[in-house]
Amino acid sequence: MITGVFSVRTWVPVGVLTSLAYCVHQRRVARAEPRGPDGRQPVDRSQLELKMVQVVFRHGARSPLKPLPQKQQAEWNLQLLEVPPHTQFDYTITNLAGGPKPHSPFDSQYRETKLKGGMFAGQLTNVGMQQMFALGERLRKNYVEDIPFLSPTFNPLEVFVRSTNIYRNLESTRCLLAGLFQCQKEGPIIIHTDEASSEVLYPNYQNCWNLQERTRGRRKAASLQPGISEDLQKVKEGMGITSNDGVDFFSLLDNVAAEQVHSLLSCPTLKRFARMIEQRAVDTALYVIQGEDRESLQMAVGPFLHILESNLLKVVDPATPPDKTRKLYLYAAHDVTLMPLLITLGIFDHKWPPFAVDLTMELYQHQESKEWFVQLYYRGEEQVPKGCPDRLCPLDKFLNTLSVYTLSPEKYHTLCSQVQVMETESD
Repeated sequence: MITGVFSVRTWVPVGVLTSLAYCVHQRRVARAEPRGPDGRQPVDRSQLELKMVQVVFRHGARSPLKPLPQKQQAEWNLQLLEVPPHTQFDYTITNLAGGPKPHSPFDSQYRETKLKGGMFAGQLTNVGMQQMFALGERLRKNYVEDIPFLSPTFNPLEVFVRSTNIYRNLESTRCLLAGLFQCQKEGPIIIHTDEASSEVLYPNYQNCWNLQERTRGRRKAASLQPGISEDLQKVKEGMGITSNDGVDFFSLLDNVAAEQVHSLLSCPTLKRFARMIEQRAVDTALYVIQGEDRESLQMAVGPFLHILESNLLKVVDPATPPDKTRKLYLYAAHDVTLMPLLITLGIFDHKWPPFAVDLTMELYQHQESKEWFVQLYYRGEEQVPKGCPDRLCPLDKFLNTLSVYTLSPEKYHTLCSQVQVMETESD
């Protein structure tokens, strides 16, 4: 391990030191003024101006990724793929540089698994499309109607859109945009995506050998933990599953969540143990992630946190050209992205991130003091991030929390390759 490379860093980069000097001065002045009973100067929220919003969301409801090895299967009828007319919205997919859409190996793999009823694995359904449209409508109410922040029609100068290169996420993004802008646009909708090998909107085990090595044994060991092992056996026996065909609490939850949201039922045992299955899936994930293992969390979501952080700092920096920032950043991700993100922020509720869930980050500036603040929402509810005094978090405190886990691309590749280096040296 390279000493000192991954120590906790201060959040202020050189490019914004000047812009924040005034904020520091104003905070010193504020300290001399009367304070509330908690010792802090109260913030006049009427003086806050919304400057930017970032939304990380999970795709809408879909078919299971892999059917369980049981005789009775749910019927995944092709009618579930019918697109609600109000969610139709044309878009173009490019790579991050604006070139052609990369190949999606995941979609190719999903098409190899055909479910009973005719659907393929992992397909977004019309239920999921409607969920995403509803999320878009909520964002419209928040940022178009209640606060006149965004234009009522899609404007590419205001909105940046990025998704993992998986069809259900791309289509989920389409439906969200249709709800947010009511299918009205002033310019082309471009959804940016990346190659699977270098994607950072999910923990990339393919690209990060160190993360792969650290978690490989943990997942197997998790199923053997007291309580988890016994409960898994209980569910499998109730379903009549005698083999070890990759059935764990992740695959059980994947099927039960998909069936429940579509009002399908393949096995009464799944319904009876639904709560326990979710809790054990969370327990298993926490055992694999191991929140105290900072480097694993860094490799899982550090590069994505770096993107979110960079977006914040660009807005704060007065030297940033206007065309280099957007009012709204949308990121279509996955449950395996959101869980470590929530852990790093200290707001994980110990529930599996459901379909169409969103993590929303608002950036405000106080018009008198010129101070910057962050407001965080999960599932539409206000959150208090770790290290923050309350729900309205001073930007410096918020970014200090992020800095524990944020990784630049260079540091990410260095940390991810450490296992390979060690193995090479020992050969």
